[in-house]
Amino acid sequence: MTCHNRRDKTLAALGTLRAQRGLPPGTEIAVHLVDAASVDGTARAVAERFPEVDVHSVGPDVFWGEGMRLADGRSRSAGAGADGRARHHQLWLNDDVELADDALACLLATLEQVGGYAIVVGPVRSRDGTRTTYSGRRRVLPRWHPRWHAFDLVEPTGSPERCDTLNGNVVLVPRTVRDRLGAIDRRFKHSMGDFDYGLRARGAGIPVYLAHRHVGTCDANTPLAGSRQPGIGAREALRRLTSQRELPPRQWWAYCRRHLWPWAPVLMIWPYVATPLRAASLRVRRDST
Repeated sequence: MTCHNRRDKTLAALGTLRAQRGLPPGTEIAVHLVDAASVDGTARAVAERFPEVDVHSVGPDVFWGEGMRLADGRSRSAGAGADGRARHHQLWLNDDVELADDALACLLATLEQVGGYAIVVGPVRSRDGTRTTYSGRRRVLPRWHPRWHAFDLVEPTGSPERCDTLNGNVVLVPRTVRDRLGAIDRRFKHSMGDFDYGLRARGAGIPVYLAHRHVGTCDANTPLAGSRQPGIGAREALRRLTSQRELPPRQWWAYCRRHLWPWAPVLMIWPYVATPLRAASLRVRRDST
């Protein structure tokens, strides 16, 4: 897990993780939380309420992808001396997810159902229950289409569903898969690391499955000051787009080059052309009314 200035949500997520039931006998859960310099007392509150959690404090420049990679390393170090006969898994969990009380049992059962060597994604829905917000992802267009890189959310159907990649909110990764793929790629500091992980898995012949039902709640995160905010100019829109929170050019090119041929050069350039043009057009339209 990673967190930054969401104390109440982080505590709620950890509470639902602690409350899991229906797990196989002997199951142990070790939590590794990377706190990116929260100033709202998150690290202290976690230490007080969940003393069993390994809290690793880092600087404010550590975003989700890097934080998850650091948590992965601490998890691996902690389990280095574990009994080789035991089955070990990693659970990626966003700190704003509230798990159902049998979410882990559902993920583990799905993994057993699909053969044990796969990544299992736990779909989550909005807190009002009206829609799926994060899930597995599936391509819907053929390779020759210029929007071939677009992935639709996969809805749970009551049976495991094959996916092409994933949102990283709730993801179960068996140790055998982790040993094969490694951690989230260090090049992806914030976004893209989860999509890249799922696509790398598929490329390595490792299937990605969606659990048969929702395993928790998590409202969709919409940036309040992103590059699509109405009223900002073209320069500001481009600045926001190229920031670590959205689409840093080097990271976007690494993703395009790895996964989006033959359209990689076009798709690499397009957001940095379209975004400032859109912002300028909206600003002109606003000023003329």
